[in-house]
Amino acid sequence: MTELPGGLTNHNYRVRTATADVVVRVSPPGTDLLAVDREVEHHNSVAAAAAGVGAPVIDYLPGRGVLVVGFLTARTYSEDDVAANLPRIAAALRRLHAGPPFVGRLDMFALQRRYLALAHERGMCMPSGYDSLAPVVARAEAALAAYPEPLVPCHNDLLAANFLDDGQDVRIIDYEYSGLNEPAFELGNIAQESGLSDAALVGLVEAYYPRADARLLARARTWRAISGYGWTLWGVIQHAVSGIDADFWGWASEKFDIAEALLRAPGFQATLAAAAARPFSEPAGQAARA
Repeated sequence: MTELPGGLTNHNYRVRTATADVVVRVSPPGTDLLAVDREVEHHNSVAAAAAGVGAPVIDYLPGRGVLVVGFLTARTYSEDDVAANLPRIAAALRRLHAGPPFVGRLDMFALQRRYLALAHERGMCMPSGYDSLAPVVARAEAALAAYPEPLVPCHNDLLAANFLDDGQDVRIIDYEYSGLNEPAFELGNIAQESGLSDAALVGLVEAYYPRADARLLARARTWRAISGYGWTLWGVIQHAVSGIDADFWGWASEKFDIAEALLRAPGFQATLAAAAARPFSEPAGQAARA
């Protein structure tokens, strides 16, 4: 048995026997603070495997935080690999998003509010200026709610290390935060997690959507900023409670600095206006949805 590196929430072990080669994921107590639902994760992991994107699920021990999946012989991506493989990543996302239904829903605005309430309640250390961005975040929420995309099965936490390349396809692992979401969130969050340039985000949007347009790009750009703002608090909470040896405060501070720059950028209000625009195919008389 070998412990695998890189886990920021769980401990992952590769176990090889005469008949099996698996990864055993063991979750420590307290991950409920991060709004992780292990039943949802298990269901969606099975669905992702059926879509040909996730690892095969071998076993699951309810109530013990143990999930066993098949080991994938593949190369783990770096952030540079993400930037260099956008069309292949887009193809993997289309397979996942069109695959068997997921359960659960990740609403980043609701998750951010949950995390924020916990951080304030427990007196956790916060990045300076975090709360001052609430008004622009509220405007972003209203803009994105005007004409949302249809919800699809999404991973929602696609940092580079969750992409594996087996030489033929890009595979996607670790479905802790998976649930229904709109595709533009997935794309914007990938850009945020891997530090993609705006030009690279444009390339990812164009590779994913058959008919990419200014509205869809604006939604991905908006979600890039909002996901960074929300996930900042994940780092704040982990800094306060996690027993894993990682610089969660540095991670959270970096996330916030980038999100703040995006949210305060002079062109962000124009981005919100484009994100809130009526889709080209939307009937002109249909009211915006709240």
